[in-house]
Amino acid sequence: MKLYQEAFKAMGTPCEIQLYAKTKVQAQRAAKLIIADVRRLEDRYSRYRTDSFLSEINRVAMVGGRISVDKETEGLLNYAATCYRQSKGLFDITSGILRRAWNFKSGVLPSKVQVQKLLDKIGWEKLRWVPPVLEFSIAGMEIDFGGVVKEYAADRAASLSLQAGVRRGLVNLGGDIKVIGPRPGGEPWRIGIRHPGHKEAAMGMLLLNEGAIASSGDYERCIVLDGVRYGHVLNPRTGWPVRHLASVTVISDLCVVAGSASTIAMLKEANGPAWLQHLGLPHFWVDMEGETGGSLEKGFIEATAMVQNSERQAAITVLNEH
Repeated sequence: MKLYQEAFKAMGTPCEIQLYAKTKVQAQRAAKLIIADVRRLEDRYSRYRTDSFLSEINRVAMVGGRISVDKETEGLLNYAATCYRQSKGLFDITSGILRRAWNFKSGVLPSKVQVQKLLDKIGWEKLRWVPPVLEFSIAGMEIDFGGVVKEYAADRAASLSLQAGVRRGLVNLGGDIKVIGPRPGGEPWRIGIRHPGHKEAAMGMLLLNEGAIASSGDYERCIVLDGVRYGHVLNPRTGWPVRHLASVTVISDLCVVAGSASTIAMLKEANGPAWLQHLGLPHFWVDMEGETGGSLEKGFIEATAMVQNSERQAAITVLNEH
């Protein structure tokens, strides 16, 4: 088998597919299916596209109305509802409107009044969700699938590859990684965990034969004022950045589970490590003081290699073979 690699950009981030196949034609067929589906999901659920279904939902939300959704969107909403319950309200897809107050490129903090006005329109419990009908009781609300769709796309990519007959490879959507199957001979993939304080350095390396891995962190978009760092992971109850953890990495069978678990841990702040331990999924965390922990820490292989692509805004990378 030969390795086929293809890089592309989708969902606002660099992406990559690595597939082992008997022929280039077979690999290209699988890659074409994957890329088309990732872009389909981006077109459907992008908040930046006025013609996306998400924008259609949010136009209804703006005036306070109701809308019927299809089965795929129903599944995403059901998963979001599950995350909301399991996080005790911290994982909330209605909290995306906080970006109206927080502009991390400006270097300026929002006022407490700005944030409070938005908090009044945040809360999954303020929605009425009786599948397939989603109803907004308060005008001016909004939903955002940003914390779910990319990971969901990675899981779908693996399924599409298998359907195309390609059983060894991985898909990397901006650091959300789904392993389709081990490399030839059963060799695992080498996954580098990026250091939250140093863009090009890997803290360690993990070997992964199957499953998915995802990270959450505050190291990319932030505002630093008077020595205080304000990261982009925002608590939907307060409207202000979480403080305790700098990054969290989780492994699961499904990328969507790994991604939401890492985000929930960040949102739980000081309670995040204990919650992860109780959850039981393999994990690793780094706090603001540089302390580390988690069940994956002892499984790290020392990584002296630098992350290969410094433009990739992700906490995880596939380390190239030497």
